[in-house]
Amino acid sequence: MKIAFQTLACPDWSWEKVISEANRLGYDGIEIRGIEGELYLPKARPFLLENRGETRRQLADHGLEICCLDTSCAFHAPEKYDSAIQEGRAAIDLAAELDVPFIRVFGDLLPGGIPEKNVLSRVSGGLDELGDYAESGGVTVLLETHGDFNNHDLLAAVMAQTSSSAIGILWDFEHPFMNGEAPETTYSHLGKYIKHTHVKDARRVGNEKVLCMIGDGEVPVPKIVDILQQGGYKGWLSLEFEKLWKPYLEEPEIALPAFIRYIKEVREKSTFSLIG
Repeated sequence: MKIAFQTLACPDWSWEKVISEANRLGYDGIEIRGIEGELYLPKARPFLLENRGETRRQLADHGLEICCLDTSCAFHAPEKYDSAIQEGRAAIDLAAELDVPFIRVFGDLLPGGIPEKNVLSRVSGGLDELGDYAESGGVTVLLETHGDFNNHDLLAAVMAQTSSSAIGILWDFEHPFMNGEAPETTYSHLGKYIKHTHVKDARRVGNEKVLCMIGDGEVPVPKIVDILQQGGYKGWLSLEFEKLWKPYLEEPEIALPAFIRYIKEVREKSTFSLIG
């Protein structure tokens, strides 16, 4: 399993610093959720049309891959459906040009007053529409376990209504677990769809959920890595450390070295336990 970090962890870093530090710390890749203050990736400086060739060269020179492009696409609101499709298509085009295997989208919510079946149908329809568009470019569209779509029942229901071969699930470790679903349950129902992961941790403080450094919270990261390993998962373990949204979190100079040390040890112990 390769190791990456998402750029939410280092919102103030330039693109050049992101790839330099990723290389220096021993990461295999980077997941892009905004860069240099721009969340709409086709408008971010490294991904402007005139800069894409140089960006590819920089990645190659540093021995890095981009593992996923993270969009803001969410399909729960009918009035935003068309704009979500447009953003998704633009992300797919960019991913295909940069040899990025995945883009991320959301469900995301179950709005009050709208029948659940209607929301699920719209989400599955959005996935299929983007999946059909992505197939020719070798890109896969991933629905994240996030928001109200954080349990296997809803996610499996969505996937059962889809037909495109270019769709899957991004397993964010924290969301289902902190909402009461055991990792074994999540994987047993969704494992065949899981193509990518977000490694994230949190703990409960009173009635609030507080994000924290990986290994300092309640999410059983080693156990989940072992479940993935036993299931034959060979994708990415990508740190989602939401410094952009949660300024109280540690600085990237602390979080990124700590994560790669931690996750390498977890990965090696998991591999050893299987061999043993």
